[in-house]
Formats: sequence, C-alpha cells, structure tokens
Amino acid sequence: MLPELDVVRLRHMLDAASEAMQFVEGRARGDLDSDKMLNRAVIRDIEIIGEAAGRVSGGTQAQLGSIPWPGIIGMRNRLIHGYFDVDTDRLWDTLTDDLPALAAELRRILRSR
Repeated sequence: MLPELDVVRLRHMLDAASEAMQFVEGRARGDLDSDKMLNRAVIRDIEIIGEAAGRVSGGTQAQLGSIPWPGIIGMRNRLIHGYFDVDTDRLWDTLTDDLPALAAELRRILRSR
C-alpha cells in the first residue's frame, strides 16, 4: 500500500506527462526551436514531473523500481539549473520516447493500488 501523499505525487507526475504529450501531439521536432511557448510549456511539465518524483518517499521509490527515479529527478535539476543550455534534441526524445512509457507505467501503478 502506497502512502496517500506519494499517490498524489504520482498523479501529479502523470498529469504533467499527459499534458506535455498533448502539447507535442501532431508537432515536429523543429517546433521546439520555433515555438518558444511550446518549448517553455513542455519544459515546465518535465520540471513538475521531476519535482514530484523527488518528493516521492524513498520507500515508494524502492517499491516502484520500474520508474527511473534518478533520471527523472536529474533531468528536472538539469532543466532548472541549466536553463540557459537546454538540449532540445534530448528534450524531444524525452517527450516522444520516455514520457509515453512513463505515463503508461504510472497509469498501471495507480490503477493497481
């Protein structure tokens, strides 16, 4: 059984991932360079995912080993502290490759609780 506060944070992660994926639906990689609002919006959602992940208890993180906690938290830190040098290719890969799998796993976890 997961602590309720951790469940709330997992939902925050899922909500932000879902929103970011909606923002890039039907978009191309170049849109991150040409559409500043899109760029900032998806960065903010990834920051939220990482912030929420960092606040999930260590016990829950250990229990949910299918989630790449250090990578998620590390990306949040990189975006926050390295805001002046964001690798938009890596950002796009995260949005199109990593977030769908993360969202699916979070949905599975939240359904099974």
